[in-house]
Amino acid sequence: MTTRACSIGSRTFLDKTGRTWPALDVTHVPEFFEAALTDYLVTAINEGDEVWRVFFHDAAERDRAARELRAAFDGLSLEAIDIPDEDWAARSQADVRAVHVGRLIVAPPWDAPITIVVQPSMGFGTGHHATTRLCLAAMQQLEMRGKTVIDVGTGSGVLAIAASLLGAANVIAIDDDADAVAAARENLGLNPRSRVTLQVGDLRDAAPANADVVLANLTGALLVTAADRLKQLTDSGGRLILSGFMASEERDVLHAFAPLAVEYRAHEEEWLCVTLR
Repeated sequence: MTTRACSIGSRTFLDKTGRTWPALDVTHVPEFFEAALTDYLVTAINEGDEVWRVFFHDAAERDRAARELRAAFDGLSLEAIDIPDEDWAARSQADVRAVHVGRLIVAPPWDAPITIVVQPSMGFGTGHHATTRLCLAAMQQLEMRGKTVIDVGTGSGVLAIAASLLGAANVIAIDDDADAVAAARENLGLNPRSRVTLQVGDLRDAAPANADVVLANLTGALLVTAADRLKQLTDSGGRLILSGFMASEERDVLHAFAPLAVEYRAHEEEWLCVTLR
C-alpha cells in the first residue's frame, strides 16, 4: 500500500513474514549528510551513485530523522520506505564477494571459487599461458552441468579437470603423449573432486562421438589438419572451443571449420580463442 506523511513519500511492502526494515531513500546526497546521520540510530547505508538507502533501528527513528534532516538540508529529497525482511537480506548481501587472505579464501555460496591444483610441468596447462586462460573463460560461458566433454591434447589435464568441476557428467581427456597423460593423472590426484577418463592415443584413431563440448587447445596448424575429426567428435548441437592459434591464423582456422558459426571470441595479446556451434 502507499501512504503519505509529513510531505515525505512512504512506501510499505510486506513480505510473507510481515517484517520490514524502515529506511530512507535519499536522492542527490548533499555534502555533510553522512555526518548528520551520526545523530540517529542508523543500522546500515547502501550508497548508490544517485540514491542512498539509509536503514534505521525502527520506524519512529526513521521518521524523526526524516523530519529533522529535511529541515536541516534545504531542498533535500527524501522518501520513507519499508523493505521486506527477505528483500533487505538479499540486497545487503548480493554484492558480497570472496575474500582472499594468504592461502585462505572465505566466500559466500554464490561466489565460491573453483580451485584447481596443478603440478607445474614442461607442458602448457598451469593456467599461466594465455590460451589456457582463454579456454577456461570460454568454458564458463557455457552450461557445463551434465554435459559430455572431450579434451583433445589435454596436456596437464587442467581443462578437463575444470570441465568436471564445472559440473560436466562425463569428461574424456586424450593426448598422444604418454608423459602428458601421466602428468594429467598426477593432477587428477591433486583434485579428488574431479572425475576424468584419461586416454593415450592419436586423435586420428579416436572413434566418432557425440560430445556436447570439445576442447582443443592446439596449434593453428594442428587445428586446421584435425578440423574434420574434431567436428566428428561433436554433437550436432554441441560446441567446439578452439585455442592455441594466433590472430594471423584465424582466417585459416575458421575456414577449416566452416560452416560452423562463431558464438564467442576472445583474445589475449596475439592469442585467440573461439567457441564454434
